[in-house]
Amino acid sequence: MGQTTLSIRMDDDIKRRFDIFCADAGMNATVAVNMFARAVLREKCIPFKITGDDDPFYSAKNQARLLKAMEDVEAGKGLVYKSMEELEAMENE
Repeated sequence: MGQTTLSIRMDDDIKRRFDIFCADAGMNATVAVNMFARAVLREKCIPFKITGDDDPFYSAKNQARLLKAMEDVEAGKGLVYKSMEELEAMENE
């Protein structure tokens, strides 16, 4: 099978840290990128979740609220029903 070259641009610090990670894992960046490409072709998708930092679901405030809700449910406190007005007020807190 023939070989070709892939050239990409990357922030210097990210490249340095990536090279360190790859070395610690017993490979180099070329092997890691080839593994990524093979996983994409095998799974027919990017093999990890891609999210935007601006997604409010993943905000620290919402994650804390979800964690508290899970702790309440596990403690047997049950569900509390709120009106749409109450939910909108919570969103603006």
